[in-house]
Amino acid sequence: MLSTFYKTALTAFALLTTMFISTKAVAQHKVLPFGNNEALVINIAKGTYSIRCKNNLIINGTTAAFSSNGKNYQTNYYAKHSLVTSAVTDKLGKGKHYTLISEAADKPTMLQHFYCYPNRDFVVTALEIQGESLSSNYMAPVMVGEADLRAGTKLSTLFVPYDNDTFIRYSSIKLSDKDNTSAEVGVVYDSVSRKGLIIGSLEHDVWKSGVTTAGTTGKITKLQAWAGYSDVKVTRDSMSHGYLSGNSIVSPKMFIGYFNDWRDGLEAYGKAGSLVEGRYIKPWTKATPVGWNSWGVIAEHLTYDKAAGVVDFFDKQLPKFRNEDGKAYIDLDSYWDNMTRGGLNGDVSELKDFVAYCHSKNLEPGVYWAPFTDWGYKSTDKNRKAEGGDYKFADMWTKTAKGYHNLDGARALDPTHPGTKQRIAFVIGKLKECGFKMIKIDFLGHGAAESTKFYDPKITTGMQAYRIGMEAITDALDNQMLVYAAISPSLATAKYAHMRRIACDSWKSIKDTHYTLNAVTYGWWQTYLYDYIDADHLVFEKETLGANKARLVSGLISGPVILGDDYSKSADWQAQVAKWLQLPEVKTLIKSGKAFKPVDGNAGDGTAQAFIRKDATCWYLAVFNYQKKAADLQLDLKRLGLNPTGNYHAVEILDGKQAILSKQFNASFTAEGAYLFKITAKK
Repeated sequence: MLSTFYKTALTAFALLTTMFISTKAVAQHKVLPFGNNEALVINIAKGTYSIRCKNNLIINGTTAAFSSNGKNYQTNYYAKHSLVTSAVTDKLGKGKHYTLISEAADKPTMLQHFYCYPNRDFVVTALEIQGESLSSNYMAPVMVGEADLRAGTKLSTLFVPYDNDTFIRYSSIKLSDKDNTSAEVGVVYDSVSRKGLIIGSLEHDVWKSGVTTAGTTGKITKLQAWAGYSDVKVTRDSMSHGYLSGNSIVSPKMFIGYFNDWRDGLEAYGKAGSLVEGRYIKPWTKATPVGWNSWGVIAEHLTYDKAAGVVDFFDKQLPKFRNEDGKAYIDLDSYWDNMTRGGLNGDVSELKDFVAYCHSKNLEPGVYWAPFTDWGYKSTDKNRKAEGGDYKFADMWTKTAKGYHNLDGARALDPTHPGTKQRIAFVIGKLKECGFKMIKIDFLGHGAAESTKFYDPKITTGMQAYRIGMEAITDALDNQMLVYAAISPSLATAKYAHMRRIACDSWKSIKDTHYTLNAVTYGWWQTYLYDYIDADHLVFEKETLGANKARLVSGLISGPVILGDDYSKSADWQAQVAKWLQLPEVKTLIKSGKAFKPVDGNAGDGTAQAFIRKDATCWYLAVFNYQKKAADLQLDLKRLGLNPTGNYHAVEILDGKQAILSKQFNASFTAEGAYLFKITAKK
């Protein structure tokens, strides 16, 4: 039997041991707060991290990984880890910068950077590696061990395209054990509760990034965000991503955020990306653009007379279809060279006449160009010279592992080649000299292709080359035109354009409306990256009234409104469209230029039926029927973000019909079509 002395001694020893172990555990786990009751938890002993939201563990056991000189590395390959803390003030505000350092003999040093801000409900992270003569085309700052949204069992994961080429679609996919890789940003969410996890790249000057997800019922078992993404069906690259070399290589910064509403999360991601990357072009400070583009119907048949006829239609039949500055843009798309003799080196007097005619009617002239493409690459004349210099096109082609980069009928030009730069300066200089005030730039993704060897040896990745090319274009334009990007990388182009088409080409049918709104359903948040996104030229000829109304509404809920018909000739349908376009409420709606967001995001690779936007004193609600048959739609007011016990007054702004909303919104369609309501609280 132990004496009282020994019992007391053993109890004291046990207490000291417990205190030591507990203190050691606390020392090895750093709880670093951010946002509203959220925390980054770093396990210094293992070199891993987790994220808690309101005391719920959302992601756990997260590591980082990279490759260098043919070898793969991961955080758990390292035994020594340490944490360094410093203050940070950057474009996201004031916060803390934490660096988790992992070291081992004969291995590159890993530095995991974390940026936490008290007023931001997300963490920013980046991976840096240091060593001698490193070479990498794969860096993964986020390798989640496990994640739980605490949001039910039916989770979805989102596929976001890298660009808007080849009629590619966004898609909401049921989370399963099959990998889904999304370009630049990934989302896992529950469409009922709307809870969601957003992870995506915030920088696009160097790397193309991907986010891969997989899981089981209600659980995420794989979530990886990594730089070095290359897929011929997504990024269009026929070869692997280019390598970065040096004694220090850094991944893009990555956004990690858990939100009660995945839509709020994507908007926060878009706004954060705009802040972090900034704008190379001067942001647009004039009114939301409206106007017309020739590709919708006239296309290759473009002539001066047809273009002038459109100007006359705007002047006589659409005098009130103008933005808040009293302007509209008349944009000549491809085949404007029909108005030249001898190209830009020859007689351009007809182009100048068109510009002058636009100005005489208080309209702004626009033009089109594809700066990184050679459309004549199949010519037997191998000595063809590019405009603006003595370089041959054949010397300017982007070289790839399979020869050259061919897509959409054109061959890519190396943005770093002096011939490409001279051509950009020459063509844009001539277009400015003609007096154009808007330019639509197209097929920009050709300038972001990975290459075996760029002309500039310092450039080794497609996104580095893209930056060189887009900066050359922006410098040449010198903030003298409205810049509209058509086919282009979705996120990387935001620094260089005011407007961007949200999807690929779209014309007039209800199928076109459905296709365009697929991109608005899942990509509306890009309205916070650009000054504007738009729904392409709106075409109405030979369609039903319902299809035309739906096509117009698709434009109104995206941002700017650009028409596309041949208005140089009269048609019966034009009277109704002219009436819609000149309604005062339509002008008011266009003023903000911001896209509507989807009410729901569970449409697969299809399209939401309802979109909403909250303005200062009202809501705007758009609802669609994409079927050529009757349909009814019911929406709960709470689901719309309205007070479920409140009463609201709704006015359909295109036909003037009025309704009182209480508890539920109802809409009935006899066929394909759309309604656009302005909703105000009833007093």
